Amino acid sequence: MFTVRTWAARASAALLTTALAATGLAAGAAAAPERPDAPAVGQPPSSPSPTPYQGWNTYYGLGGDFGADEVLDVADFLVSSGLAEAGYDIVWLDGGWQADVPRGADGRLQGDPERFPDGMAALADAIHDRGLRAGIYTDAGPYIPGTCGLGSGGHYQTDADTFAQWGYDAVKVDFLCGITADLDPQEAFTAFAEALRNNSSGRSMIFNLCNPVTSPDWGDYPEEQQSTWSWTYAPDIAESWRTYTDVGFVGQIQFKDVLRNFDANARHPEVAGPGHFSDPDYLGPELGMTTEEFRTQMSLWTIAAAPLIISSDPRTLQQESMDILLDDDVLAIDQDPLGIQGTRVGAAGTTETWAKPLADGSVAVALLNRGDRPAEVSTTARDLGLRGRSFSVLDTWTDARTQSAGTIRAAVPAHGAALLRVTPTRAAGVPRLVTAPPTFTAVGSDVVAPTTDLLAAAGDRLTTEVTLHNDGGTAVRRPAVSLTAPAGWTVRPVGPAPRLVRPGDSASVAFTVDVPPGTGTGSYDVAATVAYGGAPAGTTPPSRVTVAPATPSGSAVVLSQHPWVSASSGWMEPAVDQSVGGGSPLTVAGTVHPTGIGVASPAHVRYYLGGACTRLTGGVGIDDAVNNVGPEGGTATFEVVGDGETLWSSGTVTRGAEIPFDVDVTNVRDLSLRVGDAGDGGYNDRADWLSLTTTC
Repeated sequence: MFTVRTWAARASAALLTTALAATGLAAGAAAAPERPDAPAVGQPPSSPSPTPYQGWNTYYGLGGDFGADEVLDVADFLVSSGLAEAGYDIVWLDGGWQADVPRGADGRLQGDPERFPDGMAALADAIHDRGLRAGIYTDAGPYIPGTCGLGSGGHYQTDADTFAQWGYDAVKVDFLCGITADLDPQEAFTAFAEALRNNSSGRSMIFNLCNPVTSPDWGDYPEEQQSTWSWTYAPDIAESWRTYTDVGFVGQIQFKDVLRNFDANARHPEVAGPGHFSDPDYLGPELGMTTEEFRTQMSLWTIAAAPLIISSDPRTLQQESMDILLDDDVLAIDQDPLGIQGTRVGAAGTTETWAKPLADGSVAVALLNRGDRPAEVSTTARDLGLRGRSFSVLDTWTDARTQSAGTIRAAVPAHGAALLRVTPTRAAGVPRLVTAPPTFTAVGSDVVAPTTDLLAAAGDRLTTEVTLHNDGGTAVRRPAVSLTAPAGWTVRPVGPAPRLVRPGDSASVAFTVDVPPGTGTGSYDVAATVAYGGAPAGTTPPSRVTVAPATPSGSAVVLSQHPWVSASSGWMEPAVDQSVGGGSPLTVAGTVHPTGIGVASPAHVRYYLGGACTRLTGGVGIDDAVNNVGPEGGTATFEVVGDGETLWSSGTVTRGAEIPFDVDVTNVRDLSLRVGDAGDGGYNDRADWLSLTTTC
């Protein structure tokens, strides 16, 4: 295992300058506290993981009930699918491998005899026979029946020796039993690391330090017990350390939680380096995310120099997910020998730039779009710490290679990320022509605020504009621009395409799009395709047209009983005319409301008014159901947003009070009801929209 000081000594001065410049712009990095001195631990002569390790873990895909045959079947798939050859070579057992009584009369841990009839050493041997490495799980606390299923507390050296004798190459050490026993994480993990490094077989084993349950999401723990404190000591004792809570639940990983874990993981990049890496948790393809969202998770984990552990059942994955996991250019960035954890360049927001210096002098760049609609995201080579007048830009996901004069830009889908490798060059190349997603500017004769996410009605005529940016060093001549829309929709160009787009200039072309009468409600994609000399045709991320339900009609419409366009609600489904989660009536400060919407933060409920309504009245509050959970959490913010403009905002709302509102929604087409977590996380935030009434 290397120390941070060794990493600094081995990196080149130029690359370190770039890395430190980027780190100084990262969220929280400039004000990061100094890392307290961690106890020295006996270390092997070289790290078992000089670059981020890769593999597969049983947890999210198989849960806690798995056996030797199933594990070996997955191991065979890792080999036959090419995943092992691509580096995913650890077959890692999570909790559940142990017997009902986890420790035998001899004081040693034991596997479940029915599911692992040949024993745990035989399983490790079988994994090794396939050319793979074997990983196993325990907890730093003592075994506590009924609370946690497996614990090594009081047996650290015995268990370390046992794992080594069985032939395991990696050990994940959890802290569920540890926090139940009120242990100090630093003391417990340091003692376990000492035992692993000094095991009786002299076996080199990866130590994954895992302290997720003490994350702020799950309670009010002292800072020194939290997962967010592990960075202060873990780099000196472990190959990796979990930086926040689990990224999801068994069988369920959501994009918002991927972003949450990535942000927590990004707080202390300065302590990561070859042999020791921040760990934001596992990769979760097809466990609740779209393909685009999983591609984004892979991009962000790669920029973070994170361990890449698949936790879905890889045997069930579609080819798109496999292609993401196996992409050579992406894996090369994660496995770069400098081991630098990427940092944010510039401000935080809906769109962001993240950068990671690489050993060959190039910089990996993730242009991230956290938003719900496609967007342009851009930075410059200078902001990335690069100098020169010409840069080769490799799009790792499309394999397109273009030349930029200094602007590094991409059109990024909703919940997407462009992962680029930017390299100074003197060679000429295909100029980088970036095409923005189509922007809708009018519905019929009504001009609307430019948007890539439009609410419309069947029979509407839409006007849209496509903008081209030439970020290269040579002119682009006669770009061919076309628009693709759903079958049956009519697309017509308005005016000619540009004949020439000079370096540093932009140009645009307009189209009309007719939505056929009778088109069903739902979302439809509209995208632009552009071809120009020397470059393959490229298609923009799709803009969205949502054909909405009919507008409300009447003098006192109960909005909660009118069909919404879309609705999201924290980790629970939105509830109509009842509190979220429990099926109880909407109740705030003891008053029951027969109608409204119950949500968990963050939430977004969207309605189509079509300019037909004039007023929206109602109230907001924290449902009294939070009092049944406990005193923690239970704060939220509420906003009424019309056509992208905030019409009313509640400020922070706490339990025990109803806040009324009366909002003018004249001419509003697209109405959104938004709930935020008031900055303290979403724990116990059960928020109510009460007695919503609109006049149309």
